[in-house]
Amino acid sequence: MAIITLTTDFGEKDHFVGAIKGAIFSELEQINIVDISHSISPFNISEAAYIIQNAYSSFPKGTIHLIGIDSELSPENKHIAIKLDDHYFICANNGIMSMICNEIVPEKLVEINIHDRVETNFPVLDIFVKVACHIARGGTLDVIGKVINTIKPIKNLIPFVNDEQNQIIGSVIYIDNYGNVVTNIKRQFFENIQKGRTYEVFARNHKFKKIHNKFSDIVNFDIEESKRDVEGNGLVVFNSSGYIEIAVYKSNCTTVGGASTLMGLKSMDTVTINFIKRPSILQ
Repeated sequence: MAIITLTTDFGEKDHFVGAIKGAIFSELEQINIVDISHSISPFNISEAAYIIQNAYSSFPKGTIHLIGIDSELSPENKHIAIKLDDHYFICANNGIMSMICNEIVPEKLVEINIHDRVETNFPVLDIFVKVACHIARGGTLDVIGKVINTIKPIKNLIPFVNDEQNQIIGSVIYIDNYGNVVTNIKRQFFENIQKGRTYEVFARNHKFKKIHNKFSDIVNFDIEESKRDVEGNGLVVFNSSGYIEIAVYKSNCTTVGGASTLMGLKSMDTVTINFIKRPSILQ
């Protein structure tokens, strides 16, 4: 049985998600529909890209991913369907797929051209659903679109490295449910520039000298639990997706706050890593 996933910024209050699911079931009674997220910040392309990149590969090959973010059709915002890593993605050509396509080359990429056959002012419902159901029935991408070779990139997807190779300037691409702040700096990218040097991470007026492998690394378990006093402390960590993340240990956005609120960090804010030159060894 085919699987269609849904990722949107529609939220749960309005009728949009329910209508999309109803339209899918009207075309395919035997189908699995899985919600990845409907809580993407409105029109936040980098946030959606991060979530899709880190969710899709957990699904079986052949899964169809319907992405409803900034999907209104315009001359500058066409619709595309992509076969990549044996998965299918249906979305607007607004940069959402550039994070994945930067690492994996698409097997097939088409610009959807069935709009003249469907009257719509809600393309996720009327266009994306038809494309998803077509694929679920075994249809090919050639039937619903014309082949193209490139997609629109996300601005600031790749961190900047200065000419001296002693500084990385990244940016915040995602803030999670705990208020933790995810940057666009991946571990491998960091280590390729670091080359074993010591470093300092700067986020606004906060400075960190260590990037941990997991959150609990800041806890000294040799100290009696009642005397540790680490909850609420800031840290930098390589998260489970391999990105550098600025966090607050055991944060809670509804009570004590998270890194985003306590450190004043928001989407697209700059995060800088300075590498310290190794001291000379006297002969």
